[in-house]
Amino acid sequence: MATVMIVTMVVLLLLGFPMMIPLIAACFIAFFIYLPIGPEIMVQQMVAGIRPAALVAVPMFILAADIITKGHSADRLVDMVMKFIGHVRGGLGVATAASCTLFGAVSGSTQATVVAIGGPLRPKMLKSGYSDNFSLALIINASDIAMLIPPSIAMIIYGVISGTSISELFIAGVGPGLLILALFSAYCVFYAIRHDIPTEPKASWKERGQSVVRAVWPLGFPVIVVGGIYGGIFSPTEAASVCVLYAIILEFVVFRSLQLRDLLDIARSTGMITAVVFILVAAGAAFSWVISFQQIPQMILGGLGLDQAGPYTVLIAISIAFFVGCMFVDPIVVILVLVPVFTPIVDNLGIDPVLVGVIITLQVAVGSATPPFGCDIFTAIAVFKRPYMDVIRGTPPFVVMLIGVSIALIFFPQIALFLRDLAFR
Repeated sequence: MATVMIVTMVVLLLLGFPMMIPLIAACFIAFFIYLPIGPEIMVQQMVAGIRPAALVAVPMFILAADIITKGHSADRLVDMVMKFIGHVRGGLGVATAASCTLFGAVSGSTQATVVAIGGPLRPKMLKSGYSDNFSLALIINASDIAMLIPPSIAMIIYGVISGTSISELFIAGVGPGLLILALFSAYCVFYAIRHDIPTEPKASWKERGQSVVRAVWPLGFPVIVVGGIYGGIFSPTEAASVCVLYAIILEFVVFRSLQLRDLLDIARSTGMITAVVFILVAAGAAFSWVISFQQIPQMILGGLGLDQAGPYTVLIAISIAFFVGCMFVDPIVVILVLVPVFTPIVDNLGIDPVLVGVIITLQVAVGSATPPFGCDIFTAIAVFKRPYMDVIRGTPPFVVMLIGVSIALIFFPQIALFLRDLAFR
């Protein structure tokens, strides 16, 4: 049965069907042909997959991201960062990475970050002497920090599937996200020195102060999410709702960058994205139930010898599996399919599920920006209208740095768990 399901999925993917169709088709074959149970169980499992209350946060964060992407928040964050570090050697590259990180903490969306930050900063980088290959690679990979810095939809999905605290996952993602920012910034400085990139004019302290004042409102988003959860004021789901309210007040009332008629288009966009995500979650839940019912995870782990392996070997195997998976398939699908495979052995070994969640999220981020089919690559192609090879040519150094952080997380878990322990232990 497993072979037929896999072949069905591969064939449908090669024929160009969106990922939800192969997943549902594989489940249909299993329920209607192989399993000795009624097809109504398939529907029950799909509904059960989208029933957890924590998933309410997903459309809320998507809506908040849509609102601020179409507003002025990104411009104000970029301006603040540029005023402080734009004048140092490599400062524009560092400012781009920092802006992606800040906007990721505001939006929680890698694609939204590529659009919102890449739009204004890529022309600046090209004008300053950075190559287009470097600029595109930096924007794509720095945007993936949004996967780690809360809010993170990938962490929400993982938390729901594995039963891990989403609040703890959010806090644990901050450390690795800042480490990646530091590495990217160092590489930007090295690149600027090596290629003799000129610096931007230095801003006065008055201009810096004005930029901070302009950016105070957008900086309220990470304060709401991290501060609210850390302070026990509200749950991640409630934080998502507060973010939507805050985004509406910010862009419609304070900045007046949007009008009420824009809300319909924003809501329509959010509805479309949410529908795709929830269909994937529902199909993934049914698929996970099938492979668990058939004990496929146990067979895979036994065949690979992972059921007898130690924690380090298992974490390395998890990293490789998710990294390779996200190079070819949508990250949410990879999480839905692979998390149930590894969860039993992670539980048996007593590995901290929060650490596993951060490692998985990092691999999802790396895979999303890695050829051949990383989703952020195609977002950049669509937004910047550049050929595929131009977009991916500059990615290897960034992928190497991300892999280095992955290895560091495996052997030095406190990079992720220090803030979690400080907040919740």
